[in-house]
Amino acid sequence: EVKFMESGGGSVQPGGSLRLSCVASGFTFRDYSIAWVRQAPGKELEWVSSISTQQSTFYSDSVKGRFTISRDSGTNTVTLDLNNLKSEDTAMYYCAQDVGSRFGKAFNNRGQGTLVTSSS
Repeated sequence: EVKFMESGGGSVQPGGSLRLSCVASGFTFRDYSIAWVRQAPGKELEWVSSISTQQSTFYSDSVKGRFTISRDSGTNTVTLDLNNLKSEDTAMYYCAQDVGSRFGKAFNNRGQGTLVTSSS
């Protein structure tokens, strides 16, 4: 069974930082691109970032320059560093397999998520 376990969320003031982690299990981690997606209250699911099997990284325009994604195949972990957080970054963050023909378009097997709140 494919599983993702996200952690690291919390409440920070605007301008603050967080590090989110996602541990994957139940599939061959090195064979899949992995994405972080988020969903704010009352809004649709939004793609945030993806990392390919070859460590290439991709970001949405809304987070480019502020967030950094990385992966460690030794521990089956994907990390998302969130810097200079804004109130509009407040959302539940999930990781998932990125399975589309283009990055950021289709996802499988989202985890339970971790909540990020940026508010003064």
